[in-house]
Amino acid sequence: TTLLIMAAGIGSRFGSGIKQLESVDNKGHIIMDYSVHDAIEAGFNHVVFIIRKDIEKEFKEVIGDRIEKVCQKNHVNVEYVFQNINDIPGELPEGRTKPWGTGQAVLACKGLIKEPFAVINADDYYGKESFFKLHDFLEEYTPEKPTDFCAAGFILKNTLSENGGVTRGVCQVNENGYLTGINETKNIVKVGNKAAVQKEDGQEPIDENSHVSMNMWGLTPEFVETLEKGFKEFFEKPDVDVLKGEYLLPIYIDELLQKGEVTVKVLETQDKWFGVTYKEDKDSVVESFKKLIEEGVYKEKLFDDIL
Repeated sequence: TTLLIMAAGIGSRFGSGIKQLESVDNKGHIIMDYSVHDAIEAGFNHVVFIIRKDIEKEFKEVIGDRIEKVCQKNHVNVEYVFQNINDIPGELPEGRTKPWGTGQAVLACKGLIKEPFAVINADDYYGKESFFKLHDFLEEYTPEKPTDFCAAGFILKNTLSENGGVTRGVCQVNENGYLTGINETKNIVKVGNKAAVQKEDGQEPIDENSHVSMNMWGLTPEFVETLEKGFKEFFEKPDVDVLKGEYLLPIYIDELLQKGEVTVKVLETQDKWFGVTYKEDKDSVVESFKKLIEEGVYKEKLFDDIL
């Protein structure tokens, strides 16, 4: 099983610097270290970093070279692919300056992925439970089930920021635990112990116990070809904003769901999400990891328990 880590995001809300490479503990580990640790512990044996070519040097200095050494000791293969703004089915529109989103990021791995894989964001901490659940699901993959996917289902209240609104894929889940739709909802804010969607004319309450997708998917190798077909269709849509539009994984998977072409099992996790959406989130994330270390969830020397 493979873990794809999407680390090509520009991170404009974080301000200057590359937010994916910010240290979150006193040993210099970053959020990706914890994700790789949990993935190895769960049984993943192939890690692919999706990055931009212009951050390759800094990325390898901060995490890549160190992670490769850890992975080699655990017989885990590490590879890099580059998300390129020019890798599109046609000419690059004049004035376009940003990559084309998470769908294009996974497409950068075409030809490399030959086994079931999980996809995560580089700057999100997902917790141990979700990696074990995704790995166990992916181990059941056979070529006869190319459209059987899964997603980690986080509880909305466990994924909110204290420092501003966030975008979440709010999931509709049927009685059998399968996804029936995703509503990409912007500007969800924390209101005491509750949640609301912040709108121009006020706040609209939203169930804080809703399942949400945090872009943690379990997918099959056949999906990459489907994703490529969808990317071409994306560019043919007349309403696509050629300067800012993005080909997003949850939106495309939802399109496939509505057509009845795939199934997505929602694997509920009670773990609390941490992430650095805003620069102000950094202190609380550092404090959260400190607490996890104090509680014995992780060792201070992070990889000591799996080497």
